[in-house]
Amino acid sequence: MPSTEADDRDPIDVLVLMEEPAFPGCVLKCRLIGVIEGEQRDKKKKKKERNDRLIAIQEDAAHSWADIKTIDDLGKEFCRELEDFCVNYHELSGKEYRVLGVKGPTQVHKLVKSGMNGR
Repeated sequence: MPSTEADDRDPIDVLVLMEEPAFPGCVLKCRLIGVIEGEQRDKKKKKKERNDRLIAIQEDAAHSWADIKTIDDLGKEFCRELEDFCVNYHELSGKEYRVLGVKGPTQVHKLVKSGMNGR
């Protein structure tokens, strides 16, 4: 997310649910619906750091995600698949990722506000 800074000193990460492909770094108009809170560590190092993943829905297109307002609307099974994606994504880059929790829009807005203050 542009103009933000997460605990890992990178811009806040956002996983966007959408029907059309996009590329890393592109700017999309989105609606934040929740966050997968997590921590990561390099397998060679013991130091852990927070690395939350905001979950968003692309907003400017009519699509099957249009009725989703909060992460709970996705259902427990789909949320579990998103958690597994985060774990497996980090595994491929030699890092361990542990999911700490899944929260809704209220927590997302707190994280974004905090991330904007960090810059």
